[in-house]
Amino acid sequence: MIAELGHFALILAFALAVAQTVLPLWGAQKGHDGAMAAAVPLAVTGFLLTALSFAALTWAFLTSDFSVALVAANSHSAKPWLYKWSGVWGNHEGSLLLWLLILTLYGALAAVFGRNLPATLKARVLGIQGLIGVGFGAFILFTSNPFLRLADPPLDGRDLNPLLQDPGLAFHPPFLYLGYVGFSMAFSFAVAALIEGRIDSAWARWMRPWALAAWIFLTLGIALGSYWAYYELGWGGWWFWDPVENASFMPWLIGAALIHSAVVVEKRGELKAWTTLLAILAFSLSLVGAFIVRSGIITSVHAFASDPTRGVFILGMLAAATGGALALYAWRAPLLVSDGVFKPVSREGALVFNNLFLSVATAAVFIGTLWPLALELMTGEVISVGEPFFDSAFGAAMLPLLIGLPLGAMLPWKRADLGQALAKLWWVGAGAVVVALLVAMAQGGGKGIMAPVGLALAFWVGGGAVADLVERAKLGKVSAGESLRRLANLPRSAWGAALAHFGVGLTLFGIMAVTAWEVETIRAARPGDSFPVGAYEMRFEGVDRERGPNYLAEIGRFTVLKDGRVVEVLRPEKRVYPVQGSPTTEAAIRARLSGDVYVVLGDRQPDGATWAVRAYQKPWVNWIWIGALVMALGGTLSLADRRLRVGAPAPKKARAPAAAPPAMQAAE
Repeated sequence: MIAELGHFALILAFALAVAQTVLPLWGAQKGHDGAMAAAVPLAVTGFLLTALSFAALTWAFLTSDFSVALVAANSHSAKPWLYKWSGVWGNHEGSLLLWLLILTLYGALAAVFGRNLPATLKARVLGIQGLIGVGFGAFILFTSNPFLRLADPPLDGRDLNPLLQDPGLAFHPPFLYLGYVGFSMAFSFAVAALIEGRIDSAWARWMRPWALAAWIFLTLGIALGSYWAYYELGWGGWWFWDPVENASFMPWLIGAALIHSAVVVEKRGELKAWTTLLAILAFSLSLVGAFIVRSGIITSVHAFASDPTRGVFILGMLAAATGGALALYAWRAPLLVSDGVFKPVSREGALVFNNLFLSVATAAVFIGTLWPLALELMTGEVISVGEPFFDSAFGAAMLPLLIGLPLGAMLPWKRADLGQALAKLWWVGAGAVVVALLVAMAQGGGKGIMAPVGLALAFWVGGGAVADLVERAKLGKVSAGESLRRLANLPRSAWGAALAHFGVGLTLFGIMAVTAWEVETIRAARPGDSFPVGAYEMRFEGVDRERGPNYLAEIGRFTVLKDGRVVEVLRPEKRVYPVQGSPTTEAAIRARLSGDVYVVLGDRQPDGATWAVRAYQKPWVNWIWIGALVMALGGTLSLADRRLRVGAPAPKKARAPAAAPPAMQAAE
């Protein structure tokens, strides 16, 4: 009965999405207030019905209702409750319902908190959001119904993919989808504004918080996925340029370009055409990601096994959404002309520079990801585009961006003096040179320039963010109390921008350090054997066997020593899940801010007494994810700025004077 209730609620939500599409768009076109006003209750009720449907599916998983085909295929009665819960979206049908739930959530939030939006724009935004809901609702109901019943239910289910039975997979997909789907709001704002023929500073101010929120969630989702791959898959890497990883990375890059470009529209009324295009592309790339995951064209630990007909459906939605939006964009192009003027060396010019290289980096990832798939589809030829291509192409695009990042934050609007900006960063540049020299001397000759150059660049980016705040506070030029007052009076968006840029520096530091200095040891070991792993010694004590709630485990015991002193006992596992007959590897990690010691227990060798062992020392690796968290925190601070809240009226009381000169106010 609960499953039928969920199915019925989903059908009603689909019907309301159709009404949410037709009534507001017709009302905005005809000036009919009642039809436009209907968008709000339709959006809110559609979300509540979708939430009811999702709750019904969750109940079926938690209660192990194996009469529901999806539960029987993806759950098991002995599975821990956390993985029963995460199993709701650990499959194609359930994850689509989560996608639709988040889509309707965003629509409901826009309906409730967009009270100060112009009536016609709000109606059109909710109408476009409803149209996207119609597409995904139809996809679920007609090709991917999660509530199908079995006439003869099994006594137990086939269990969830063992790789997904991990706490990281309970949180990674929801955050990722909050990012993916969040860009639908930027898309809806762009299309609605194109229909309305109004793209201006106010539009950018209304749209930008939604894009920023999506980027924050996508940052967290990507970071969680990266960390899960690092500790769960047993290969010790944090990024593989897997097509599905790239599918989330591309909208993240374009989303970063979008939130920077929207600043120029908001502050200066420039780049209207470019910002609108980015808003369209950000969500279009999210749909590309959905196509890659669900079309069956790739095999990946991230991908859902799905028949190609579903991929064709998503491809049709992608063509309709992107093609329709771009056609409208081309039609409205004359309205997007900006008449302002700015010098190349200016805040506007720096943000254009930022957008250019973020777009080039996205294009490199896009081509490297989709070209092999397209070539195989068209000719049957199989080619491999791997890490060397992505590292070189993406790195070449990002290097100028990272060099220019601190400079751009120092430039005023309209026109600037590059020499003055460089003068404010002299101590950061000097520090970067010192870092490069110290690292080069510490690592000795013959070890390449990756670590010296990479860590110097990380210092340059992170130090540039600090220098931005120092300049705003006029530290050393006014009294300490005045500097503190200036910092306290800075808008949250300025703090957020500095923090996000500092997070980029931290992540870059972690990437370069672990790439340059990682130590890997692969060997066959018997209990009692000892072997070095970088600065540590590891002693293999033996293997124990244990039974988990729904798996059997062989657990290695490794004593980690440094300078003859025991610092940790690590217990990596090899698990076998009897229901699916699938093995998984659980790495054991000694995690510290200065780096990890990481060990994986491999297969037992034919002699019965020897085991394959892989061990690593990974210096500073955790700063990769700490940097991502700092980026997300910076974005959250910016989002909390009153000036960036949708519909927030301007404060009545003027801000206390001069957190910085007007020309130096933050872009973000």
